[in-house]
Amino acid sequence: MHHHHDEIGLARLFNDYLPGLGNAILKLLGLPAETRPWANFMVMEILVTLIVILLFAFLRPRLSMDRPGYLQHIFEVIHDFVNKEAEDTVGHAGAKYLPFFGTLFIFILICNLIGIIPGFESPTMSPPVTAGCALAVFCYYNVMGVREQGIGKYLAHFVGPLWFLAPLIVPIELISHLARPLSLSVRLYANMYAGEQVTLVFLTLTYLVAPALFMGLHVFVSLLQAYIFMLLTMMYVGGAVSHEH
Repeated sequence: MHHHHDEIGLARLFNDYLPGLGNAILKLLGLPAETRPWANFMVMEILVTLIVILLFAFLRPRLSMDRPGYLQHIFEVIHDFVNKEAEDTVGHAGAKYLPFFGTLFIFILICNLIGIIPGFESPTMSPPVTAGCALAVFCYYNVMGVREQGIGKYLAHFVGPLWFLAPLIVPIELISHLARPLSLSVRLYANMYAGEQVTLVFLTLTYLVAPALFMGLHVFVSLLQAYIFMLLTMMYVGGAVSHEH
């Protein structure tokens, strides 16, 4: 997948010591074995997942009503923010889908931000990662739509209000739904990739002043892209579960 020279340190470790595991995963996916099966984005995604799990394992026993710690404050702010957005976008039922929205937001945010650390790169700079997130969203909102409305009523959405227009409406609806995971994944990937390239270019030009500035920009882009991804997810879920038509 990657040439030897652009392997990050972590991927090199995985490829040196765990090539068997990497190839077992590739085999499961029906892909051919490789001498160095671990791509950068794969190890970075594993790292981010571990960070999220450890973060919450650390936070959970320390949750306190009267003496919330610094970390708890941060996550309470995120929770309130996601909750408010969900209520605005999905309606009162938004709280039901909060775990999915919140997980997605935090996962993508950490994926985006981790690229700031020297020697790491944002997994969201790789199309397979953003496509995976987008497919999860696609499956999720369709399943929730069916669960909320029943399959018949949910599919009726695709037909439109007037039955004789169905031959026209159905293909348009299908194309627009199938375009969603594509636009979600491409948007996130393109923005993160472009942001990373811009940062790298400026880092090579100036060594002291600009990095701080561009790190700030990177943080801003990271937050914005995670937010947009989550907001679009909420809109799709809201559209899928809304009853009035």
